Amino acid sequence: MTEKTLRSGALSPGLTGSPEHVKSSVSKFRINKDFLFEYKSVIALLIFMVAVSMISDSFFSTNNMLNILRQTSINAIIAVGMTFVILTSGIDLAVGSILALSGALAATLIGMDFNIMLVVTLTLAAGAAMGAMSGLIIAKGRVQAFIATLATMTLLRGATMVFTDGRPISASSGAASDAFSFIGSGYLFAIPFPIYLMAFTFLAAWFVLNHTRLGRYVYALGGNEAATRLSGINVDRIKLAVYSISGGLSALAGLIVTSRLASAQPTAGNSYELDAIAAVVLGGTSLTGGKGRITGTLVGVLIIGILNNALNLLNVSSYYQLIAKALVILLAVLVDTRSSRQS
Repeated sequence: MTEKTLRSGALSPGLTGSPEHVKSSVSKFRINKDFLFEYKSVIALLIFMVAVSMISDSFFSTNNMLNILRQTSINAIIAVGMTFVILTSGIDLAVGSILALSGALAATLIGMDFNIMLVVTLTLAAGAAMGAMSGLIIAKGRVQAFIATLATMTLLRGATMVFTDGRPISASSGAASDAFSFIGSGYLFAIPFPIYLMAFTFLAAWFVLNHTRLGRYVYALGGNEAATRLSGINVDRIKLAVYSISGGLSALAGLIVTSRLASAQPTAGNSYELDAIAAVVLGGTSLTGGKGRITGTLVGVLIIGILNNALNLLNVSSYYQLIAKALVILLAVLVDTRSSRQS
């Protein structure tokens, strides 16, 4: 083989090609690998749906699809707020307690014959205020998010028990009770109304995170808080905003739950924070903050919803359902940890 041949890289196809050819092949492989890793949640969801449809013939029925979306709407709305929080490298354990207390407040106002719009407005404002309390403790008190929201969770759960005296509050009486029941049980064009609320919440969150200054600041804060603070951004205000958003959306979920049950249960929302965190992590949002998409959270919510639905269709015991959900969450966390180390 001549020196000219070596320099030109004119080797046979079966042998090593030119450095440019090798680099191109490696880059192409990396692009494919990156694509698979980037959309791993979507791919997992599609594979999961195909597998379940092969096990159960009724899975892809219209009624079952609508049932899955209606059941997941509550967790989906909470998970949207949780996405904002986790993107800032925080955590919110108080969402379930906010849901319960907001629902109790809404049921009480309905029983007092308040106008339905006023009930919804006051409930959402109360939820945002409860979320802001956590944000204030974290931002001004410099308390870790886990500890701050754990304290808030316990405080609000106790306040719910005191407010309800440990008993359900009926929401089926009052002039606005029929309009209130529509929130969780009504249909619009043959589609459950909670699905519309879920879709609107995701669209609004997508717009905020991708096309507003607040969204850019949320990602910046999660990526590097010190650098964000040095750049002149009011970090405390951003934290207060994201926890207020989380609280307000938890209150919206509380309205749906209370409306659907026609009563406010003092134990409502137990462990809802775990499902929300699981959905966010399954959707690819990093627990270290600064990385994730709201569309990924939707995928994570659907994975959990379809998992619950599939296990119900197969008549799997609720005890085993908890084990299955735990394994899925553990797998998602392991993948997230590996991704963080690689980056």
